[in-house]
Amino acid sequence: MLHSLATCGLNWTLQCTPYDQFFLFGDSITQDSDNQERGFGSAAALQHTYIRRLDVVNRGFSGYNTRDALKVLPRIIPSPQHALIRVLVVFFGANDASLPQQENNQHIPLSEYKENLEKIVTHPLVAAHNARIILVAPPPIDEYPLWESDKEKGRTSQSRFAAVTKTYADGACEVAAKLRLPVVNLWMSFMSKAGFDPDTWQTGQPLPGSMSLPQNDVLKELLYDGLHFNPAAYKILFNEIMDVVAKNWPHQLPQNLPMVFPAWSDRPAWDAFEASS
Repeated sequence: MLHSLATCGLNWTLQCTPYDQFFLFGDSITQDSDNQERGFGSAAALQHTYIRRLDVVNRGFSGYNTRDALKVLPRIIPSPQHALIRVLVVFFGANDASLPQQENNQHIPLSEYKENLEKIVTHPLVAAHNARIILVAPPPIDEYPLWESDKEKGRTSQSRFAAVTKTYADGACEVAAKLRLPVVNLWMSFMSKAGFDPDTWQTGQPLPGSMSLPQNDVLKELLYDGLHFNPAAYKILFNEIMDVVAKNWPHQLPQNLPMVFPAWSDRPAWDAFEASS
């Protein structure tokens, strides 16, 4: 079967792919999850894990917030007839949590951020896939290197605060609870390793990552510039995504999915495939 790509402005045809998709939709943290310059990346690890079973599609957009995400969503989600999304990971908030009136112009008010997340996961183009959806709450930040980066860019005040980022992580978890979606709470995962104890912490107390406290060694290891991920952080993200799949949809684990095309050594399956070609 051949599908026309005229809607994409291309004057040629492409054989329809038989692979369903594991679709990653997010900002620069998602975009960089294929980058191998520092080492381990979660998207690359997912591609290896699901090789020959699902196509792992990285649609990460550096600098984007949820308002931007809603604008591009209609142009990046395929129709189910072209490629079916089995699992959709939505990971925004690191940019939305920028402070208002900062020069990066990425801030989205918390209430709108939550509304936008809900609009993304309930969008008709997403609903058409009946996908298994995972929300990822934004991670904590390390204000020390972030402030240095802000100064290098000529800014006279910080673009992000650790306490503000927590409210956006909480917001993502609230949306997941409302819509009964599984969530990867990266904020809590990172912060628990950094020594944060939610049972003893009180609102208003400084958080690890704040310049009100000494720089946290764990966050320094996880976040190379105070915001973006080192390999250790991507390993946490990968493991938590796989844990969500195992807990909620074990039949979607790679070992439980057949290969799209038969193994060369599986002669009965290969013979049946050749006969159907």
